[in-house]
Amino acid sequence: MSRLRQNGVRTTMAGFPYMPILLMCAILGNVRCQTKDKEEEFVCPEGTTGNGNFADPATCRRFYQCVDGYPYLNRCPSGLYFDDISKYCTFKAEARCGPIPTTPAPATEAPQDLALKCDTAECQLPYCFCSKDGTIVPGGIDPEQAPQMIMLTFDGAVNLNNYELYKKVFNGKIKNPNGCPIRGTFFLSHEYSNYVMVQSLAHDGHEIATGTVSQQQGLQDKGYEEWAGEMIGMREILRRFANVSRTEIVGTRAPFLKPGRNTQFKVLEDFGYIYDSSVGVPPLPIPVWPYTLDYKIAHECKSATCPTKSFPGLWEVPFNAHYVETFEGGHCPYLDQCVLHNHDSDEVLEWLQEDFSRYYEQNRAPYMMPFHTNWFQIKELERGLHKFLHWAANLKDVWFVTVTQALTWMTDPKPVNAIGNFEAWRCDNKDLPAAPCNLPNKCALPFKHDNFSDTRYMETCSECPKQYPWLGDSGGTGIPGKDNYIPDNLRRK
Repeated sequence: MSRLRQNGVRTTMAGFPYMPILLMCAILGNVRCQTKDKEEEFVCPEGTTGNGNFADPATCRRFYQCVDGYPYLNRCPSGLYFDDISKYCTFKAEARCGPIPTTPAPATEAPQDLALKCDTAECQLPYCFCSKDGTIVPGGIDPEQAPQMIMLTFDGAVNLNNYELYKKVFNGKIKNPNGCPIRGTFFLSHEYSNYVMVQSLAHDGHEIATGTVSQQQGLQDKGYEEWAGEMIGMREILRRFANVSRTEIVGTRAPFLKPGRNTQFKVLEDFGYIYDSSVGVPPLPIPVWPYTLDYKIAHECKSATCPTKSFPGLWEVPFNAHYVETFEGGHCPYLDQCVLHNHDSDEVLEWLQEDFSRYYEQNRAPYMMPFHTNWFQIKELERGLHKFLHWAANLKDVWFVTVTQALTWMTDPKPVNAIGNFEAWRCDNKDLPAAPCNLPNKCALPFKHDNFSDTRYMETCSECPKQYPWLGDSGGTGIPGKDNYIPDNLRRK
């Protein structure tokens, strides 16, 4: 495999020495070089373990990425602004300019571990999976005989800003070894989502999962009702306005990768979810496989808000850190959070290849490629991704799968030479959601929240609601607090 180093020296594609100062200038190709003294005026906040994205106090067009306590100055792509709530670049109408002060809420639960350490004698597939350090291939399969699964996941709203860009990834030209076109998993949030487009993605066979309704900060410290309102409310909005059955929505992701301690997972357990994908893993030499939460999590929890109790049978699909050894761009959970903006598409390809090789050449843990919209706003990143997808598809033992498809394989693992006709990975499913309508309803809806009034626009094949759907009113009835979510096991028989 091609490497980005020659004789131990970091080089560019042209073979010139790669100087660390390049990370401080020409970000996205149009940022003026910043002096060391100038950059050091920004101090990475304490309590973040030295990592994360933070607003530039001077302008919404820039932000700082802190990597191990050092601030790298980044500029948003042309026309985009840094949202200090979501922590990524987005369109001006959606961006909430920072810095926005935050006050950490006190922990609501004791931190002690209430789950036991992994017991492989008791934890047996298909209902339970764990290993001592999380790196073991399920089913005792030799890593070289396991399929290398790639999971493309997308966070946030789906709308005119990204829908066609996503469709280019899934244009039908890249196929799995069984001839099926590749598919992805979309963790949907509500604001600015176009539900006709969401319904189209579901009809095309992509997995629809839930983010939250509001993407609010600090949700990790909220109670059961707040988590149910956010996640189950989002599932109900998708059912009502994108015509996706609640039985098809089995996965979720917490905002900003901050799980809600035991509270969030109790909601998932009560309301029939199969998996969560919110837990971050620190940079490790060998990546971690998904696992069930029957036992104590085997790796460090990056957010410090992971569950400490046992939730039998509930799967966690963790965020392994993306990084390339000795590369100065740092590490990231989402690929668009790594400092790759000053690379050309061939360098992006080689970075992804080297990151991928840590999985492919070792334990074949699923390679999750998580994205926000802003990756696709930078043409060199978008082109580099397309090059990587075509390259990976030519490897005979690589399969592009949704998160649920990956977990289905894990419950009954088979070697790669025995899965050519694996039913869960076929593409002849006749039970997909209906195709979207030709003449959708374009709804201009009143929106009232926290003494704030506005008009929100929403497209759906269903009837327009009276008011913009929101927390406590997923149907948009205009009656605040109308929703009352009751777990299935507590409903009257």
